[in-house]
Order: sequence, then structure tokens, then C-alpha cells
Amino acid sequence: MSGEKLDPIVVEGRNCWRIARADKARMIVDAADYFALLERLMEAARERILLIGWDFDPRISLRPEGDAEPLGEFLLRLAKARPRRDIDILRWNFGGLKHFAVPRILAMIVRWKLTRAISFRLDSAHPVGCSHHQKVAVFDDHLAVCGGIDVGACRWDTRDHRDGDARRTGPDGKPYVPWHDSTMILAGPVGNALAELGNERWQRATKKALPALAADGENWPDDLEPDFRDVDVAISRTRAEYEDCSEIREIEHLYLDMIAAAKRFVYFENQYFTCGKIAAAIAARLDEEDAPEFVMVMPETADGWLEQMAMDAARVKLVREIAKARRGDRLKVYYPRTAGGEAIYVHAKTAIVDDRLIRVGSANMNNRSMGLDSECDVTIDAALAVNADVRPAIRRLRESLIAEHLGVEPAEVARRFDAASSLIETIESLRGEGRSLALLDLTQPGPFDDYIAEHELLDPESPDALFESFGESAMRRNWRRGRNWMRRRRS
Repeated sequence: MSGEKLDPIVVEGRNCWRIARADKARMIVDAADYFALLERLMEAARERILLIGWDFDPRISLRPEGDAEPLGEFLLRLAKARPRRDIDILRWNFGGLKHFAVPRILAMIVRWKLTRAISFRLDSAHPVGCSHHQKVAVFDDHLAVCGGIDVGACRWDTRDHRDGDARRTGPDGKPYVPWHDSTMILAGPVGNALAELGNERWQRATKKALPALAADGENWPDDLEPDFRDVDVAISRTRAEYEDCSEIREIEHLYLDMIAAAKRFVYFENQYFTCGKIAAAIAARLDEEDAPEFVMVMPETADGWLEQMAMDAARVKLVREIAKARRGDRLKVYYPRTAGGEAIYVHAKTAIVDDRLIRVGSANMNNRSMGLDSECDVTIDAALAVNADVRPAIRRLRESLIAEHLGVEPAEVARRFDAASSLIETIESLRGEGRSLALLDLTQPGPFDDYIAEHELLDPESPDALFESFGESAMRRNWRRGRNWMRRRRS
């Protein structure tokens, strides 16, 4: 398959906003590595640090060991060391307002307000019920990070996901569950493009533009080996219609196009699976005689009681429906466990198609990420002319992720996959007790959970979705739309 001529999956104006060159790019797995890198990137920035996210907690430490310095104090120290460097922080307003009730956070925000170099703002430039969910960091308008990791509490963990790791303690002093996540660091013109996206978001939220920068420095860490060099990267977005902003659904189109283009497999790591359109597209592919495999690595349960009712029930219903397809056994949904058997929470939003495309971002496979919440993903597609040599790097990243979850070496994953030519057989041959992947329990949800899931009451796809007719359930309506989309694509 490596020599086969393929059409690009990413297409500007359809499923991505822009395709731009990355001089260097590297996938960062789990927040321990990302937070340590973030500390270095912020220290090295010359003119501006721009942090945009769903969450931001000044109480956490980027290196939670010993007498660790809180993030808020670290930023004050940076501001004092280089007062002409701007530190701009934009976070979702609803979560930010809740933090104002925490005295330690409120006191730190007041100290930031008194520091000229630091600007902390809340983002409310979206419809009611929407959240600003992008996780983007930009340094000097040149180097950028885009992915799924919030600079928030209860996110830090290593790739070892050790049982009882004392460093995995929240600001409240309580331990939290093992946590798996991912993001991508990129340098070059794609960093400029993400800076443009971040600057535009800042202006919409604050009504003020960020000042122009020279942005001519190369600040990639010398000891950070890139996974990719000189590649084209696609940037995809979701944005709800609001005031003078039109709706953007590039991310939804990219998910559907990836599923339609897959030949051998699609590997997903994602927090949620509740989107009927995506599920219907998978089911349509699994009705084919020579269907590709679909592997999902997800949390065992959603985080929080309300989310468990809405998201877990919807996931079970969709997976059970997909299983009715002719090749329904080619979908497997797993959750990772520690060596001691504790479920590892999967917050990553990563997808790999046939080792020819890798996608990392903020978008879940739920309805909100398709048309309601603001999202941003980056994708490297081997079918783009300049990307012809990226397949081995994408394969190594897939092997590394699967090896992490199974508690084995990447070389063993590679050997089993080459022997079986099946992603599912590879995983099944390596699954065991302790650190491993476990199959998701697909017990039928109860009546109350079932009603919430069917009508997508906590997971609407747009600001108007809750007001659509209940004659047909929202889940069934989106399933039908996904099926119709696949038929149109084939015709």
C-alpha cells in the first residue's frame, strides 16, 4: 500500500481552513512531558506568550515534584524577568467564572491584573450553551501547540500511568485518576497560521487586537527531536454561528472524509463517541465486504455523573447499532488500565488512518464538537505532495500509543501487526492482565439514560438543536444524516 497513489483526505475549504508548512512538528503524549516543555517554551519566548483554552488553573505546577512552584507564581516571575514580553491568557468564561469563587485563584488573578505584562481574559464570544474548547498555545507568533491538553488541574500524568503516583494530586490535595492525553508542537508557517487563529479569537473575545510582533526567531528546543520535518499541516475548526461569525463545520467533514477514505484501519483515541453521523458513516463502511477495521481507545466511563448519563449511554447505543452491520465485528472499543487494574481516563483526541494520516486536536467525536463548541485540530496527510515520506513516522507514533496502552514495547506491536495485518488481531494477541486494554462493557442503558442519550439533551450539535422536532429522536436524525452523506459521497 505504501506505493499506492492516494488522493489527499484534507482539502482546503472543505474539511480544513488552511494547509501550511511546518518546519518541524512533534506529537507530545501525556501532560507530564507537555507541561515540562511548556515551561521551557514560555521561558524562551521573546515577545509574546498566548495561551487559549477551555481551562487554565494558576494553582497547578508544571513540574509537580517536591516544593513545586505554582503556575501563577511562575508567570509572575516570567513577567518580572522580561516585562516587555506579553503574557496573554484566554479561557472559556463559564469555567473561569466558577474559579472566581476559589480564594487562591481570585487572589492570583488580582495579582496578574496589577502586572502590566499579564492579561487574563474570559471568552464569552459564543452562543448560550456553547463552550470555547480549543487548546492552543502560541509563542512569538512562530511556534505553536495544538491538541487536547488543558493547562488545568487533574491533567498531569506520565506515560507510565503508575498506580498511586503521589504527584497525581489536585490543588485540593486529593488524588485523581490516571490521565492520558495528547497534543502537537509545530514550528514555521503553520505556527504563524495558528497565531492568526489565536489572535482572531482574542479579538472577538476582548474586542481588542493583539499588537503585531516581529516573530522572526527560531525557538524550537535544541534537544527536542521532531517526528516530522518540512511537512504540510492542515488546520481544521468548528465554530457555531454567532453575531457576525458564520458557522464552521470543517472538523465534522474531516471525520466523515477520514472514515470514507480508510482502506485498512482507523485508530481513534477519543473522550466521547456520541455523534450519530460519525457512527452511521462507520456502519456504512462496515456493511462493505472488504471493510476496514475501526479501533477506539476511550475512557471506561465519562467524567462526572451528568456526562455518564448522557455520553456513556449514547456510546453504548451507537456501538450496539454499528455491531448490526455485516462486518460489525471489525469495530472494537477498548479502555486502558494501569498495572493495578485502575481505568486510565482517556482525554486525547487523536486519529490515525492507514498510517497515512495523523490528526491531533481538541475535537471529540460528540455532537458538540461538530457544530457547537469552538475546536481546532491539526492533521498531517501523506497524500499531500510534500508529505510523501511521513508514513514511517506516523506508523511509529501509532505503535508507540498502542504499546503504551498494552504495557509492551513498540517493536512487539510492530512485529505482531506485520504478522497479522490486522490492528484488532494485533491488540487481541497482546491483551492480558494488569497494564492492558480492556473491552468496553456494552450493557444496554436504563430508560432514563436512554431518553437523555436518544434526544442528545446534554450533547446538542448546534445552538438550535434543542428546539428541533422530537418526532424523530436527535440520535436517529443524525444517524440518518450520516447514512445519507455516505450515499451522496459514493454517487
